[in-house]
Amino acid sequence: MADPVIVSSGHSFERASVQSCKDLNFTPQLSDGTTPDFSTVIPNLALKSAISKWCHASSTLLPQPPHRSLTDNLVRTLIFSSSSRKNNANELVGERMLTANPSCCSSSSSVESIATSASSSTPPAQLTAKPSFCYSSPSSSELEPTTPEAEEFISKLRSNQVFVIEESLQNLRKLTRTNEDSRITLCTQRMLSSLRGLVASKYKMVQVNAVACVVNLSLEKMNKVRIVRSGLVPPLIEALRIGSPEAQEHASGALFSLALEDDNKTAIGVLGALPPLIHALRVGTERTRHDSALALYHLSMVQSNRTKLVKIGSVPVLIGMVKSGQMTGRVLMILGNLGCGPDGRAAMLDVGMVECLVGLLAGSESVHGSIKESCVAVLYVLSHGGLRFKAVAKAAGVVEALEKAEKEVGSHRAKEKAMRVLEMMKGKEDDEEEEVDWEELLDSGLGSRSHNYHDGEFAGLNGTTSIL
Repeated sequence: MADPVIVSSGHSFERASVQSCKDLNFTPQLSDGTTPDFSTVIPNLALKSAISKWCHASSTLLPQPPHRSLTDNLVRTLIFSSSSRKNNANELVGERMLTANPSCCSSSSSVESIATSASSSTPPAQLTAKPSFCYSSPSSSELEPTTPEAEEFISKLRSNQVFVIEESLQNLRKLTRTNEDSRITLCTQRMLSSLRGLVASKYKMVQVNAVACVVNLSLEKMNKVRIVRSGLVPPLIEALRIGSPEAQEHASGALFSLALEDDNKTAIGVLGALPPLIHALRVGTERTRHDSALALYHLSMVQSNRTKLVKIGSVPVLIGMVKSGQMTGRVLMILGNLGCGPDGRAAMLDVGMVECLVGLLAGSESVHGSIKESCVAVLYVLSHGGLRFKAVAKAAGVVEALEKAEKEVGSHRAKEKAMRVLEMMKGKEDDEEEEVDWEELLDSGLGSRSHNYHDGEFAGLNGTTSIL
């Protein structure tokens, strides 16, 4: 692929191919039996970067985007092929009906003559054997191992009767809540395809139970990537945005669970989960806010998501929550990840993050020790901001606050980070900065951002729920 993009259903395609399908109003059926949703097209920067790195490593030329005339012709071929298959399938159905019910033609002499002439000119074997044009390679969903139990669930989930769907979802939710084996055997493409439509249902309890089933299935590590690739993330985001409070709780839990898998982090961010998660973190129920914080923490371990969070203005929102005492510990962990990038550090310095952290460190003893350790960790990542951080930190009294905190924090890791920041502030690492005009630097808002911060320093808090 020269210009890969992710569409709303979670699939990745070449941009030119998607545009041709949209221009010709054609939606293909994929090998797993699903159909992509082309309503939203987002650049797949992670895949494009991976392709570029592979080409560079293997000394291969980068792929060039196909010409639009080529992709248009390919799509027209697919349209013609699809139309031909439908017509041939209809003809085959008609032949089988005539063969299975010959008596239905006896009342008309004209039909009898047609049937007789057809039988005389066409060998009988062609009516009992499948014509060659109907043969096709089985899709991946058809080859998936399945069980009678799974088939029964799928059949009921696709029922036209709402009460049948509700009952089936309740049973599926109950079964997958505790049975690990069932989570694995039931997490097939056909099952996920059935759940995808129900997650977007306008029936409250249908949506709630469908999202809860997705949460249960996502508990198994081997299911996480499969769920994202099935196109379930966009409807989960919609449930988080406009669903009932209970549906929002389950949706945030599902996104958190899926975000634990490294291969999912970029895709979830690209599909638009970050703004609804920030909103849910502020105004959701306690459970929704908790799981949204965990989801944002894990998603912000990826640089592309950190950049998106800064661009959508999340830093002032998060710092406002810290200042008001809302979920301070969890929010500080997210801010610690955002500080790993130069854009995040600059945004945090712009809105008074250092002063906020000094206030917490110098606060009363009622401030929990883990909160102070998180403050030290955030100051540590901000200290990689160079001269600008030093100017802001000196004016805010970071040295005095860290000297006090170094005696109060319990973990060796926090003490070490506090010591490093103090050494940097006292000039033991950068002797040439003794003559810096701090006030002028504060007024100018400039500073060096040449230092690189490696992912994982703050993430050393670990991504497990028990840490929070």
